[in-house]
Amino acid sequence: MSVAKQLIEAQLPPPELARRWTAARVTGSAVMALWLVIGVGIILFLVAEWDPAKIEKYAPNYFSGLQVTLTLVGISIVLGALVSIPVTIGRMSSNSVLSGIAYGYVYFFRGTPLIAQLFLIYYGLGEFRPQLQSIGLWGFFRDPWNCAILAFTVNTAAYQAEILRGALQSVPRGQFEGAQALGLSRVVIYWKIILPQAMIVALRPYGNEIILMIKGSAIVAIITVFDLFGETRRAYSRTFDFQTYIWAAIFYLIIVEMLRNLWNVLENRLTRHLKR
Repeated sequence: MSVAKQLIEAQLPPPELARRWTAARVTGSAVMALWLVIGVGIILFLVAEWDPAKIEKYAPNYFSGLQVTLTLVGISIVLGALVSIPVTIGRMSSNSVLSGIAYGYVYFFRGTPLIAQLFLIYYGLGEFRPQLQSIGLWGFFRDPWNCAILAFTVNTAAYQAEILRGALQSVPRGQFEGAQALGLSRVVIYWKIILPQAMIVALRPYGNEIILMIKGSAIVAIITVFDLFGETRRAYSRTFDFQTYIWAAIFYLIIVEMLRNLWNVLENRLTRHLKR
């Protein structure tokens, strides 16, 4: 028997121990069984309450709301990424004023609930209607869609700034210094050397942020933006059928699962050179 095989077998638990029903194994099995029962119950409920007339009537509204949700999150993520760049630069700056402003921005928008930020923008700025009208901005802030985009953008920008800053700082300083020794400019160093490595580190946190934004987007229904959850509330108010919320949850689950699998493909693709 080789030494490597002996070491592997030494680390494995005895067969009788592996088959033993420990407290952790019993608890895990019970939880899995509970989730299975809940899942089967939901499926049976949907089958029993299936109403083709309601599906035909409200399905288009669901898909319309789904489009609004994806558009809202997509625009906010892109704009937030653009805003996060100067915020990241400020956070990493040696200038105490710029660093302090960037830190205050990140601290506020990461430390307060997104729904509170949305209310401050939509309802709070309404208190300053005369001032906003005098500078021509009231037309923007009176629209709930614009306020939702703004609130989601400034919120995700704070999170993306911290993701980007952490990813950049994870790249060893020696690589930057080595590139400088070769005579490369700072722009080339960051674009060709630092950012490609940092983006691999930031890929998974970015995916998590997008998922959180998709789930958090349901709050815009409160300010009359008819996204997926807004259409769900409207359908429930007309039917009083609880399964409208179950279908909404299924839609959100499908979106998140598709995004998670897409991110796994991207991560495997971008990190394939690290697995050789």
